[in-house]
Amino acid sequence: MSTVKFTVSALAVIAASATAAAARDQVQVSGSSTVLPYSTIVAEAFGENMDFPVPVVESGGTGGGLQKFCEGVGENTIDIANASRPIRDAERETCTANGVTDIMEVRIGYDGIVFANAASGPDFAYTPADWFNALSAKVVKDGQVVDNAAANWSDVNPDLPEQEILAFIPGTKHGTREVFEEKVIMAGCEESGAMEAFVASGMDEDAAEEACTTLRTDGKAVDIDGDYTETLARIESSPNGIGVFGLSFYENNTDKLKVGTMGGVTPSTETIASGEYPVSRPLFFYVKKAHLGEIQGLQEFVEFFVSDEIAGPDGPLAEYGLVSDPELAATQEAVAAGTTMQ
Repeated sequence: MSTVKFTVSALAVIAASATAAAARDQVQVSGSSTVLPYSTIVAEAFGENMDFPVPVVESGGTGGGLQKFCEGVGENTIDIANASRPIRDAERETCTANGVTDIMEVRIGYDGIVFANAASGPDFAYTPADWFNALSAKVVKDGQVVDNAAANWSDVNPDLPEQEILAFIPGTKHGTREVFEEKVIMAGCEESGAMEAFVASGMDEDAAEEACTTLRTDGKAVDIDGDYTETLARIESSPNGIGVFGLSFYENNTDKLKVGTMGGVTPSTETIASGEYPVSRPLFFYVKKAHLGEIQGLQEFVEFFVSDEIAGPDGPLAEYGLVSDPELAATQEAVAAGTTMQ
């Protein structure tokens, strides 16, 4: 592959992914809404440059995609699951029980989770403790564990704007939610001293961790089960809302959104690549090795996806917002060898 054509805009590519497959000679992909735009860009380019049909790419969240992936092997099951987190042990056990035993894990690069409000809104400079104290159901006040009654961000931290707390966060089927809970809410629980206070109040460690990540149910934290476009629509209808997004989605909507800093660091491809930005994560897709010799174009699509021209630092995925993997060459070798998870 010497020259790759890109004649379709990112938005058009994403729209094209909703078209249903006419026949099973197409590669079928499902899963993470974060990986969705990257996967659809690659699918369209693959159809333009290779002698295979455009793969069918659907969303549904990391959990939903892996659930479909683990249903079994055969033409009536999907070939690839996109994921914004590593596959869980329990999901692999389900796969194994259903005959999906040889799984290839392919890391495509890195992304950051950002916190953005309406472009016309105030500037926010967050810490993980701010988000914990804004959204956790239980917080510590004057040394006591109490129900969270904070109404405005300034109640949480006087340096934050006097704006009502309203957060649109990914629903539980999204991989982004797990990263948000681990790297923001749990980190904030520990940073604020609440974790220690929960244990001191008589909770064991497991109960304290659960208390840390149990969020309010009074309308201040709103789960979004759809993709980032739904989160953006909620902010447009509720200008005081703050959304949790992937970096690439924010970077492609800077006319509508304003991003906050986290721990004093502005999210960008540079700060994520350097590790300076604290809320970043690798992105993956998972492949059924048993399908490589059975589904037309699957091997070629996987190799195309991780090629230098596509996933490298000068490729279209980086242009859209993906932080290129510095170990991409090793991934390419693993894909060519058909290396599976141990």
